[in-house]
Amino acid sequence: MSRLTHGRVIRIAGPIVLSNATVPLLGAVDTAVIGQLGEAAPLGAVGIGAVILATLYWAFGFLRMSTSGLAAQAQGAGDMAERSAVLLRALIVGALAGLALVVAQVALFGAVFSLAPASAEVEGLARQYLAIRIWGAPATIALYALTGWLVGLERTRGVLVLQLWQNGLNIGLDLWFVIGLGWGVPGVAAATLIAEWTGLALGLWLARDAFGPVLRAALARLADRVALGRMFTASRDIMARTVLLQLCFTSFVFLGARFGDVTLAANQVLMQFLEITAYALDGFAFAAEALIGQAVGARSAVETRRAGLLCMQWGFGGAVGLAVVFGLAGPAIINLMTTAPEVRLAAQDYLPWLIAAPLIGVAAWVYDGIFIGAMLTGDMLTATLVSVAVYAVALAVLLPAFGNHGLWAALMVLNGARTVAMWQRYPKVAAKAGAKAAA
Repeated sequence: MSRLTHGRVIRIAGPIVLSNATVPLLGAVDTAVIGQLGEAAPLGAVGIGAVILATLYWAFGFLRMSTSGLAAQAQGAGDMAERSAVLLRALIVGALAGLALVVAQVALFGAVFSLAPASAEVEGLARQYLAIRIWGAPATIALYALTGWLVGLERTRGVLVLQLWQNGLNIGLDLWFVIGLGWGVPGVAAATLIAEWTGLALGLWLARDAFGPVLRAALARLADRVALGRMFTASRDIMARTVLLQLCFTSFVFLGARFGDVTLAANQVLMQFLEITAYALDGFAFAAEALIGQAVGARSAVETRRAGLLCMQWGFGGAVGLAVVFGLAGPAIINLMTTAPEVRLAAQDYLPWLIAAPLIGVAAWVYDGIFIGAMLTGDMLTATLVSVAVYAVALAVLLPAFGNHGLWAALMVLNGARTVAMWQRYPKVAAKAGAKAAA
């Protein structure tokens, strides 16, 4: 491995933070462009369509994380053929999953609209949007694999280039197709579809060394049972863990609705602070995936421990910075997000929880990256199960006693419990590298 330094962590994390910053911009431009049509139905249709596809694609998000850890370990072990094979397996899974969604689109969208019906006009426009966008499914899911592979090899500048290309092209085509050509909702869908497939082409070019001289050896390993088993196990564990956490956040939203529209709106505004936190601190979790994975692959327990320490230090530094920003600028940020006086007051009442959130949650997020890099996904899932049980108990105790404050407190308990549960299992990370060395 290259020498582990603070600069190396920043070189991995920095492009991810910048890349993440472009994600909300695309959604804002989509909304603004379609809003120029001056009608409510197109806005609703694009919103519903985007949520439906995001939910479907989210089910395959495990491909990004499992590919990252496996590629990093192959890189650390100096096994270039396996490094390429990891990407090829993931691309095949992504392509097949995307094709399955294309084939099943009629049944899928029919089921969605039967469960959550919209007006006839909105549903009709949403179906137009979905009928175009669904053809990008193989590209989008395959891009999860490419992104994970690039992260595992520390090529996060490539991830940034990929994101800037996709979102920049998407925005430019949005403006041309919708405002210039007057294509409306289909124009937004077509812009995204083109951005997805050209993004895949760019991603494959960025990963072109995976298809070089080692390609023949990599192809010979595609059906390796041990490697396939590791990929399946990691993907299963990561997907289960993600579903559990998503259920917790969904329960938070629905439980908050008990306290009235104003509190629900305030919670929604404050959840954006959590989204900002996740985007900002994700880079250090990604750095942990790459550095821990490579250290474990290189069979160095010393480097494994140092990688974990460096990523955690930078994660906490970022968390302190966010807490300070939220403490000083939180009220102003709230005022930008809503003009309703009662919602502003309610959100400011609960703002202290969001100031504390980065400090409480950062260790759990970095630990996620550490455990993914070490491919100890079973331990990560176990820690999540324990923390979700603790969260359920916290809700039962705190919600009746403290209302919405109790709800936010329970969410903090969830992240705190995740930190403790993974900290208890953290010695297994270095032990895995040591065990490999002994083998």
